[in-house]
Amino acid sequence: MVLTHQFDQESLSLLLKSAEIKQDVIKKVSKPAEGLSWYKYRQIFITDARINAGVKFWQENANTLALVQQQTGVPAEIIIAIIGVETLYGQHMGNYRVLDALVTLAFAYPPRSQFFSTELEKFLLLCRDEHINPLSPLGSYAGAMGAPQFMPSSYLSYAIDFDGDGFRDIWHNNADAIASVANYFKKHQWQTGQEVVIPVSAVGEKYKKVLSEGLKPNLRVEELDLVNLKTLRSLPLNTKVKLLSFEKTPTEQGSREELWVGLENFYVITRYNHSPLYAMAVYQLSQAILNKKGGFP
Repeated sequence: MVLTHQFDQESLSLLLKSAEIKQDVIKKVSKPAEGLSWYKYRQIFITDARINAGVKFWQENANTLALVQQQTGVPAEIIIAIIGVETLYGQHMGNYRVLDALVTLAFAYPPRSQFFSTELEKFLLLCRDEHINPLSPLGSYAGAMGAPQFMPSSYLSYAIDFDGDGFRDIWHNNADAIASVANYFKKHQWQTGQEVVIPVSAVGEKYKKVLSEGLKPNLRVEELDLVNLKTLRSLPLNTKVKLLSFEKTPTEQGSREELWVGLENFYVITRYNHSPLYAMAVYQLSQAILNKKGGFP
């Protein structure tokens, strides 16, 4: 930090000495919610309370959302759902000092030391750039910050000062948070007006041979016929999709899994959090909010 970014060695040493290693941070980062089955994961995020709060957030920020959607092509409901899944619209932004979380994971959690060391570097840079006391920001156990839970590297790359007050305030300024999420999606090539994910039906189990790891679309729609899969809405035959399987609630009738195909926009959502469960929760919450909002202004 001193050689590359011209930090003062003495003051930086004092700052890092004031950081605390948090054992519960290590415990939590080792067991993320994405390890749950789909039906349990879905129950956390697709709730009446989160849907209703999403409608309220839309009403309270309607002008900003409309303008940002117009400028970026990212739908308001997707932006809202991201903030809803991440922090319940800014209500739960985390209670850990970001400095403590990042120092803990950089220096006391070897499996991801390199990643979190870089994030600690970016955090110190953003605090200097934005004139923030590094001891002040609170965030998640992983060091994610603000209503959209940006990691420091994402903040530096994608955060927007939408209202022009000179500060990219993703903590207390909904306009900046909304614009920052939309900018993240735009920079990751969100396809305006395109589908996100579509349910598919299967005959037999031939489809299982095209289920695979990874999230990027890797099959053409015309290839689905070869394994007895049919999309419930028609798509151009050369559209690239990713076959996805989600575990149903054990009490549901029929197959133990539901099948979907994710399109490019589904993949874009997974750039925010590299989990198909996360992307599906965001999509389904967005649709529930959109449906519930109905005719509201």
